Amino acid sequence: MIRPLLQEDALLSDIAATRALGCGLHLWWLGQSGYLLLWNGRFLLLDPYLSDSLTRKYAGTDKPHVRISERVIAPERLDFVDVVTSSHSHTDHLDPETLQPLARVNPGLVMVCPEAIRTTARERSGLPDERILGLDADGSPAAEATVSGFRIVAVPAAHESLDRDRAGRHLYLGFVVQAGPFTVYHAGDTVLYPGMAGRLGRWTPTVALLPINGRSPERRVAGNLNGREAAQVAKAIGAGCVIPGHYDLFAFNTASPREFQETCRLLGQPAAVPRLGERWSASGD
Repeated sequence: MIRPLLQEDALLSDIAATRALGCGLHLWWLGQSGYLLLWNGRFLLLDPYLSDSLTRKYAGTDKPHVRISERVIAPERLDFVDVVTSSHSHTDHLDPETLQPLARVNPGLVMVCPEAIRTTARERSGLPDERILGLDADGSPAAEATVSGFRIVAVPAAHESLDRDRAGRHLYLGFVVQAGPFTVYHAGDTVLYPGMAGRLGRWTPTVALLPINGRSPERRVAGNLNGREAAQVAKAIGAGCVIPGHYDLFAFNTASPREFQETCRLLGQPAAVPRLGERWSASGD
């Protein structure tokens, strides 16, 4: 099992010490596509999966979700979160065993998710409708929201296609998060689709958080960018830095970051590959 660099008490100590600095943008990789963002004393939690619900669900089936990394932290210990996102309804991005403990210890917690999955988000999180902000890229009811100082803009994601519900709303989203002078692009689950770089390039992200696990028919799950593609997307949108995700959780659906790192090197694309629980920071200077 992969052991996080910082875990439980050690992670909380680092978060508290970093919060006391009072400046910059900071994020911690919590596993899969989950990242904790800190800016201006506020916390945004992107797509957390902090349980073993999928391992239990698929135990004894022909698609076992065997963990290869230890959990970074129990969700009920994150009692300082202002906003949580879910980019789509797959359980590793919308997990009731993560969201319900978070909601219990954060009485003012607000969730941002696709409007198309509002009902599922309410059922899995236990949050009331008034604390769920449903977005839709280029659509209704809104493509963006500002909550706790974070401006969150919905952009399409293709997992593996740009799927919509019967009302024409996107089922999969990425989020562009603007926090003061910083911009974070969290892709959620996506492959490359026509017009993606042009749509995202206008933001010039400080950091892009992109999946690298790729796609393979034998996995029998929807795929994502692979490492080479993630590096190319980051370069095309002018990302100041790119950080990989969506790997090192389940044995059947992972990838090495080596191809990602090598492609970034060849393209001259700045990149960071934090370990689980490790902090990445930007000063804004």
